[in-house]
Amino acid sequence: MKRRNFLQTSTLGSIIGTLGFTSCTSGNDRNEVHIPSSIDSFPLEEYTVSQLQLDMKSGQHTARSITELYLKRIEEVDLDGLNSVIEVNPEALKIADQLDDERASGNIRGSLHGIPVLIKDNIDTGDGMMTTAGSLALEGPPAAKDAFIVKQLRAAGALLLGKTNLSEWANFRSSRSSSGWSGRGGQTRNPFALDRNPCGSSAGSGAAVSANLCAITIGTETNGSIVCPSSANGVVGIKPTVGLWSRTGIIPISHTQDTAGPMGRTVADVAALLGPLTGIDESDPRTAESEGESYKDYIKFLDKKGLQGKRIGVWRDAMGFHEKVDQIMENAFDSMSTLGAEIIDNVEIDGSNRMGDAAYSLLLYEFKHGINQYLSNRPEVRVRTLRDIIEFNNNNRDRSMPYFEQETLILSEQKADLVSPDYQEILEKVLRLSRAEGIDQTLKQHNLDAIVAPTGGPAWPIDVINGDHFGGGSSSPAATAGYPSITLPAGYVFGLPVGISLFSTAWKESDLIAMAYSFEQARGSRKVPQLLQTLGLP
Repeated sequence: MKRRNFLQTSTLGSIIGTLGFTSCTSGNDRNEVHIPSSIDSFPLEEYTVSQLQLDMKSGQHTARSITELYLKRIEEVDLDGLNSVIEVNPEALKIADQLDDERASGNIRGSLHGIPVLIKDNIDTGDGMMTTAGSLALEGPPAAKDAFIVKQLRAAGALLLGKTNLSEWANFRSSRSSSGWSGRGGQTRNPFALDRNPCGSSAGSGAAVSANLCAITIGTETNGSIVCPSSANGVVGIKPTVGLWSRTGIIPISHTQDTAGPMGRTVADVAALLGPLTGIDESDPRTAESEGESYKDYIKFLDKKGLQGKRIGVWRDAMGFHEKVDQIMENAFDSMSTLGAEIIDNVEIDGSNRMGDAAYSLLLYEFKHGINQYLSNRPEVRVRTLRDIIEFNNNNRDRSMPYFEQETLILSEQKADLVSPDYQEILEKVLRLSRAEGIDQTLKQHNLDAIVAPTGGPAWPIDVINGDHFGGGSSSPAATAGYPSITLPAGYVFGLPVGISLFSTAWKESDLIAMAYSFEQARGSRKVPQLLQTLGLP
């Protein structure tokens, strides 16, 4: 049946059923694009969280009607097209009705009440959806319980709409992987040009929110996995300080660097999601460090004058890879100056230049430890250890490894445990060079409030054979330090988005939000993607 005919003859309940089983389709069968040449206009296009709340307050919309519209949108542009949603929550409409009943009785939980959210498929949900990190090895029964941040999300009244595709194992499987590809979900595409890569590993979260498949999304980052897909898909993303959000129930790479974070179309939207998911989790010791440093409301930091009086250092080591990106950055620096910031040019982050391969070695050590620990709490899945995952992939090579291998997993499996002197030495080096001799030193030396750099270059053509073709990026200093960063749209190269990043020391999310909001309100760089098959360049 043609997609258009399906939409005309199906109930939304059956749409949920159909989408709920798309995850059972082999990822290798989900690489063709079948988006109709004519797509109905979307009533909620570019709607913000605050606009949705106003509509629900006035009675123009309900949580159910909003959910129905987003489900129809997912069916229309995502299935066999954008391929950003790996699974839809079969209980979405039921939850929407419950939230509407609460609103009708005067019980409104907060700014997220009734707001549909998509989350990355490496975050546990104790419901009818799987949690697999895109790997066929983890297909099967759902997790037994919600991740800590999912509990927070539900308590805040948000509606869990479904899960997004990602780079398999959060891009920690091969050095030649294609970002946004997983064995379970296939290849996610960029909504600005469907033959372009959405970047990863939170590829589905970035592409979905950019294409208006939901209001806001959650991604995760170890190094670049929130900020890069946010930049490539023309949206805003916050990588919080490690410990601001709990990691319990999230498939890990590194307990030193991992964090989830919000992604959305505006700074206000990601600020609205950031606060409600904070909180101290006894199962994640890093969250104890957030006591007295976090807020339940970051909306209050939205300030059009947020750049006034700020000293911002330009990290030019992250520039020079594309002349058009450089020009976008120069224009952005001029705008920040006009908005009252003092721009300090050409600052160095000394520690980053001396890191070598220590940061990568740290991840290899911590992934083996973290994934084995995580699997010990998922008795329902078929694999129990990293070694089992490697064996599963070898035994299912045609489905699991049709394009690239798993050498990163193998290197991790060969590492010793975390009490080894080598690991302890690497950990000390990474933390020292990234923090005291890295970002903190640079901020102190120049009396800076933040450092600015391009987030990355324009999206490259999808290439599952040769892998990714990154132009450049600036995620590593904040990622290795566990410090916060925010990216937002700054301009376009041949119609492809380019993001700009601001980062600082620990717990400075409020300052970064204020600065980013000031820039956003003055520049308004976000454009709506048109789901072009290709850019059509000569």
